[in-house]
Amino acid sequence: MAGPLDRRREDALRDLAASLGISFNDLGLLHQALVHTSYANEVKGGVEHNERLEFLGDAVLELIISEYLYRNFPELPEGELTKARARLVCEPSLAQCASRLGLGKYLLLGKGEAVSGGRERTSILADAFEAVIGAIYLDGGVSAATNFVLNHLHEDLALIWRGDYVFYDYKTVLQEVVQQAGECKISYEVVAEYGPDHNKTFEVSVLVNHQHLGAGSGKNKKEAEQNAAKEALQKLKKLNSLD
Repeated sequence: MAGPLDRRREDALRDLAASLGISFNDLGLLHQALVHTSYANEVKGGVEHNERLEFLGDAVLELIISEYLYRNFPELPEGELTKARARLVCEPSLAQCASRLGLGKYLLLGKGEAVSGGRERTSILADAFEAVIGAIYLDGGVSAATNFVLNHLHEDLALIWRGDYVFYDYKTVLQEVVQQAGECKISYEVVAEYGPDHNKTFEVSVLVNHQHLGAGSGKNKKEAEQNAAKEALQKLKKLNSLD
């Protein structure tokens, strides 16, 4: 256990579980999955952090994705299966999924980590996502974990079905580049969408401190955002080693 749960924390975690589509028998597992080491180190009383659950969740996630790819892409050789799996289980992809699910809001962080932006940190969010998978696996078994993973990685799975692996996460690279100059706010705006519902194209603009820096299009918002970030990086001449 990560420590005792008060009523407010229980209520918050029940709301989170409902939004995740999971009914936990042991809410303490979800609680532990969201306890960062920085918090455990600051709190007296042997509070258990999420690293062991992350270890388990990482293995469960890799197995689920490996089986999914094996069963659904019989034409792909081992090397291509490995590339597709790497695209799905990479840190930026998992962090983006954790962000969409709002996991950062529920993380228990040490004071320093919280102040320095830990709730948005890619590594912390990705680890929390894997820890939640570990918690779901322990609480509900492989079926519950599989349903959760496939439901919440559906955007990434759609890219694999189209053969678009997008190995470089241009959004993360852009964020790292612009933040070298200090505090910068990056936002992505859909400026247009066209085509029938089954075959839409999205046009997205990326803004840094409200200034347009790049644009991109794609068959979904995520792909369009990646292409917009790529154009922004090209303008900043930071893509030397990526292309």
